[in-house]
Parts: sequence; C-alpha cells; structure tokens
Amino acid sequence: MTSESRAGRPRVSSRETLAEAACELFLERGYEATTVADITTRAGVSRSSFFNYFTSKSAVLWSGLDERIALLEGGLDDAAGAAAVEVAVAELARDFAPDALALAIVNDAAMGVADELAREAALRSARIARAVSTALVRGGADQLEADVRAAAWGGAVLAAVAAWARDGAGRSELASTVARAARIARDA
Repeated sequence: MTSESRAGRPRVSSRETLAEAACELFLERGYEATTVADITTRAGVSRSSFFNYFTSKSAVLWSGLDERIALLEGGLDDAAGAAAVEVAVAELARDFAPDALALAIVNDAAMGVADELAREAALRSARIARAVSTALVRGGADQLEADVRAAAWGGAVLAAVAAWARDGAGRSELASTVARAARIARDA
C-alpha cells in the first residue's frame, strides 16, 4: 500500500452515492423530514464521511454549482472589465453536467425544497454579483453601475441554471442557456 492509496470508496463515488441517497430521500420523505443521518444510512457511509464532502444537507444540492462559482470568483480575482466577466461566466457553464441541483429544481414541490432553493439561489447570485462588481469597478465602472450590472449577471446565471434544469438538463448544454442569459444581462 502506497502513501497515496486510501481505504474506502473513491472520493467521487462516495460524493455521488451521498447525493443520490439524499435526492432519493428528499423525493420519498421531503427535504425537511430528511436528516444527515438518514442520508448517511442510505448511502452506507459514516456521518464524518458526509462532512468530508458536504458542509450541510443543502450543500448536497449546490456543491457542483458552488465549485463553479468558486472558479468564477478565482478567475475574476485580478480581472477587469465586462469582457473578463463574460469569459468567466462562460467558463462557469462549460461542461456542467446535470446533478442533484437540476433534479431538485425540476422536483422542487415533490422534494419540498422550493423555499430552500430560492434562499440558497439568492446567496449564490450574491456571490457571483460580488465578484463581477469588483471586476467591473477594476475595469472603470463606477460602483453603482458595477453593482447593478453585477446583480443582473448573478441573476442571469441562476435563472439560466433553473431554465436549463426545467428544459431537461441532459438535453442541452448549460453553456448555451448561460450564453443566452448573458446576452440578456449584458443588455440590461
């Protein structure tokens, strides 16, 4: 056994198993009635394994998009202007695969997650807006203009994810829906 090998399931397998178990339970029992213990029992992993992958029950739904938003934030750390924003937003959407979030959006009523999705979407929209606003100010926009345009960008990305999920996430690329939303945000 080398120092690089680990016992147990591979990281991706455990993460996917937990997400699948969570979504099954959310559909069966509803989001509020499902506990982290229920998810770990269904997935056959320990509670500590759950928290190796997710910070909360809600994070199961948002982890894929959260990773992309973190990349967008990093990509805009030193960027300036609208062109950099467009590149970073396009990169966020590139090769994004349907995941637990898309399933939750489509089944929000059955899972009982509509309010949770709305609350959490607002937080992600704000994260995107913060990063975009900073890049726009660096590019010469005044703060008000940057904040308004950034809010449009944050809303556009989350609206595009929701539209993509509702239209059948596996049928098209998120990138094309985000590109359409980007055109709308750019003109806002």
